[in-house]
Amino acid sequence: MTDTALAEENALLKARLAETEAALADAVEAQKRLESIVSELRREKFGRRSEKLDPEQFNLPLEDVELAQGVLEAAQEKARRALKGQGAAESGVPKRNRGHLPKHLPRIERVIEPKSTLCPCGCGEMARIGEDVSERLDVVPAQLRVLVTRRPRYACRRCSGAVVQAHAPEHVVPGGLPTEALIAQVMVAKFADHLPLYRQEKIFARAGLAIARSTLAQWVGACGVQLQPLVDALRDCLLQQDVILADETPVQMLAPGTKKTQRAYVWAYAPSPFADLKAVVYDFRPSRAGEHARSFLGDWQGKLVCDDFAGYKASFEQGVTEIGCMAHARRKFFDLHAANQSQLAEQALQYIGQLYEVEREGRELLAAQRRQLRQDKARPIIDGLHSWMLGQRQKVPEGSAIAKALDYSLKRWAALVRYLDDGNLPIDNNWIENQIRPWALGRANWLFAGSLRSGQRGAALMTLIQSARLNGHDPYAYLKDVLMRLPTQKASALAELLPHNWVSAGKV
Repeated sequence: MTDTALAEENALLKARLAETEAALADAVEAQKRLESIVSELRREKFGRRSEKLDPEQFNLPLEDVELAQGVLEAAQEKARRALKGQGAAESGVPKRNRGHLPKHLPRIERVIEPKSTLCPCGCGEMARIGEDVSERLDVVPAQLRVLVTRRPRYACRRCSGAVVQAHAPEHVVPGGLPTEALIAQVMVAKFADHLPLYRQEKIFARAGLAIARSTLAQWVGACGVQLQPLVDALRDCLLQQDVILADETPVQMLAPGTKKTQRAYVWAYAPSPFADLKAVVYDFRPSRAGEHARSFLGDWQGKLVCDDFAGYKASFEQGVTEIGCMAHARRKFFDLHAANQSQLAEQALQYIGQLYEVEREGRELLAAQRRQLRQDKARPIIDGLHSWMLGQRQKVPEGSAIAKALDYSLKRWAALVRYLDDGNLPIDNNWIENQIRPWALGRANWLFAGSLRSGQRGAALMTLIQSARLNGHDPYAYLKDVLMRLPTQKASALAELLPHNWVSAGKV
């Protein structure tokens, strides 16, 4: 080998060594980040309460884990290329299967031909014997455009009295700048994707449009007024149900005349998860007082699934039947077992776990079949649990943690076991608690409601968006279509626009 060749080989090896060292440094840094994230998660699980993470921030470390894992894999791939050469990475590293992309997405195809299809041996043109096909997900950023509407006027040349022109279409924001599609996008971004208006203002600014957040707020407010009859109609549908689930969560609200916030509440109501009606109705109120629940329910007298919050007690005195939540009863024993590995708590959890096994078995059954299954399999478990609780309560000291956990269930026993006699009743209140989560995610972004009225308007829009989701609709497509049809929709046909009845105009 010549001196020149040796020098080139030496330079190549030094370059590969530098690349390898850089890749190793990246891998070490990613490893440190992973160790830090694991430490945070351990603190969340085992640390003192004051050191634990906010549950709403729990997903952030998980995202960091995935990000650090991606960095680590990229560094490893870079090291392989540096050590083995560029071509070795493609042949030596197994490809990861990330699944097929949806068939409904449009395809833009490109064909990459070799520089030459002539045989290197001089035989002439080569024949095509196959192809390799790969698919990658692409995106076209949202494009703003101007919708120009022209309404020509026509007049008769022979007389001066005849002039015709098409009527101007009606809009939810008369004479305003936005189309219904733009308003729907703003509302979905705020109430479904939790993107505050001030952030949307910046997004529009990047596109060269100066749309103040106050203007965006006026659009949302105007549409909220127009959509309120739909929310009222949905509430009427809900109150026709025999079973309703209820829950509430705090939301900060700007106090009138001050720069401070006060605690308001969003109340959520939904039919049984076994009902045909798929909906949730949110009610924004200035406090957690029980009068708000009574105001919403009105004269309704059915079966109310809820926790032990005292605000519902007055409704029970007026004819509403209380249905207890087994998940809340279970939580008392779970917390006790997690704190000190209580064997009594573990035994209670085993009983309750058997009840949930029965529920999983009957999830897809009809109401009558589910009731019979509960009578056959869950009733003996319930009776055994009750006898066990009564016996243990006499043995444990008064005021102890296990005594309090037992008392929670025993004092509410009648309400806790009523689900056995009605196949339309759920065993717990978890379904409505899941419908509260969008508010928990949203308040982490927009922090507080500006006023009672804005909170109520937000609750109305969240009602329609979340109910559309429950019925399998794209919230944007639903709101856009409803906003376009609403100005000319007859009051007698308003029910057609409710989420559980809605059919896109393009599918009619």
